[in-house]
Amino acid sequence: MTLTLGHFLVLGAMLFALAVTGIFLNRKNLIVLLMAIELMLLAVNTNFVAFSHYLGDMHGQVFVFFIMTVAAAESAIGLAILVLLMRNHSSIDAEDLNTLKG
Repeated sequence: MTLTLGHFLVLGAMLFALAVTGIFLNRKNLIVLLMAIELMLLAVNTNFVAFSHYLGDMHGQVFVFFIMTVAAAESAIGLAILVLLMRNHSSIDAEDLNTLKG
């Protein structure tokens, strides 16, 4: 059995649905929210690579490198903010962070 484009698109859709479910069901833990966003980006990358391979074009794979760069920067900045919030407020619970309002 060979893997077709449909297999990869179903995998990407399942990963994306899992990430959306993780965001909607867990509104308290900021680390889990960041992981769900990363899972969304992984699903998009899977679709880009699948379409790129299916069409025989390298543009999708180039976009994946840009998305991975943005995801790495987002993770680094997000985790740095979480460390600072943990130091200042002793909690990273999203509902306890009402002092961040403008």
